[in-house]
Amino acid sequence: MGFLSRLFGQRQQESTPVEPVYYKDFAIFPEAIAENGQYRVAGRITREINGEMKEHRFIRSDVLSNRGSADELMVNKAKMFIDQMGEKIFS
Repeated sequence: MGFLSRLFGQRQQESTPVEPVYYKDFAIFPEAIAENGQYRVAGRITREINGEMKEHRFIRSDVLSNRGSADELMVNKAKMFIDQMGEKIFS
């Protein structure tokens, strides 16, 4: 039972709603992934285009010691990506 409760417990944690950061009509959702006591930079960028919600998910190689730092780095990288690619993110 311990294995199953840990497995389902992790899924509950991951499903906690994340408050988006809005930048240039894009919504950035930082969603760091816990890995071996550290956090991998990950998340998604969304935007409504022509009435359709588009989404781009990504996982970076960066790993940091706490979730807050990983989420902050994700938002900064997402903003740079938006500046460079604009709506082409979803192509």
